Amino acid sequence: MTTESAERQQVSQLEARALELIEEADLVGLTQTLVRIPGENPPGEEAARVEALVSACRGRDLSVVRTTAAQDRDNVSATTLGGDGPRLLLLGHTDVVPVGDGWTVEPFGGLVRDGRIFGRGSTDMLGGLAASVVAMHAVQRAAGDVGEQLSGRIELVATVDEEEGGIGIRRFMADDPPTYLGCITAEPTDLQTIVAARGDCYLDITVHGVAAHAGRPSDGRNAIYGAARVIESLRGWNDELAASPHPLVGPATWSVGIVTGGQGTAIVPATCRVQADRRLLPGEDPEAVRRAVIARIDSLDLGRDDLRVEVALPMSMPGFETPADAGFVQEVDRALADSGGPGLPLGGWTAACDGGYVSRDFGVPTVVLGPGSVNDQAHRPDESVSIAELVTAARTYARTAARLLAPRGGRV
Repeated sequence: MTTESAERQQVSQLEARALELIEEADLVGLTQTLVRIPGENPPGEEAARVEALVSACRGRDLSVVRTTAAQDRDNVSATTLGGDGPRLLLLGHTDVVPVGDGWTVEPFGGLVRDGRIFGRGSTDMLGGLAASVVAMHAVQRAAGDVGEQLSGRIELVATVDEEEGGIGIRRFMADDPPTYLGCITAEPTDLQTIVAARGDCYLDITVHGVAAHAGRPSDGRNAIYGAARVIESLRGWNDELAASPHPLVGPATWSVGIVTGGQGTAIVPATCRVQADRRLLPGEDPEAVRRAVIARIDSLDLGRDDLRVEVALPMSMPGFETPADAGFVQEVDRALADSGGPGLPLGGWTAACDGGYVSRDFGVPTVVLGPGSVNDQAHRPDESVSIAELVTAARTYARTAARLLAPRGGRV
């Protein structure tokens, strides 16, 4: 047998043993454990869930490091055993959005029914975290069973605050990284390999006027009237952007989410604040968007009504695009197909995720791939994730790691 043939055989043994070690009951139990811990963001209540994740990783013999991103808000990095070669990065987050109204099941109950696990965060993205941990444990055990060391480690990074300001991913990006051969962001994609995703930024637009008695409104300068003109301009801008879609992720978009202003009905409002969401195309610069907003508002000539406007950029998350023919992309997608994936083509994602930072700032080939649906389940009442998809995701992550981190392998 040639050396190359022996290496292929060793990869096959490692992969086969890892797949044997992935148990559906383990996946269901860990997902339920994470779902059953209350805590929403905002305001930022990941601490108890972080403790559970740390315990789950240590209980599966993974090495764990916690890094403080803010008070009582720790990122988690869990790694397998392995050599000093490039690592496979699995990326996720521990925060979930607020429960909201309309639930018919207990939001933090972890109910199993009809092949699904119900609860806030089950799809976005506690199921993906569970699949990552179980896959890592399986590959590490498999390497020991076949008597080989992985060429590099598998690393899971679970950040805080992904759903809001992104303090967790920014803390992670502040450190000097090891070398990564690729990143799988385990967000819900209906088990489609996503090679491009939009980014996101928040624009905080405050219109300043002059207060006066509503009995003689001409004495004041109505900030709400000025804000209404800004809002209408953003609505029209959204329609303009629709004419230039990205081939995979669609167009950039505007959405006004919060409007606050005024002190009372009988007072001409002196301020009005508009908070808007602007989805970014891959490679689009959020600071350039902020400057474009300022220019657009300047064109409204609010100054003629003695109104002044401030524009801030409190949050931004980059989009990304990884070439479809990149070796890492092809390896992940083959692993998905071999694990019983749905056979969807490489695609784009209209949501945003922390993977954009890894792609932009570390230059690491990045995909998004995970169990659940961002459109049909995430952020909705009665959120749930398919158990079958959890199994397929865990098997995909394990196959990818076994193939890329086999002894003397790993570079794509």
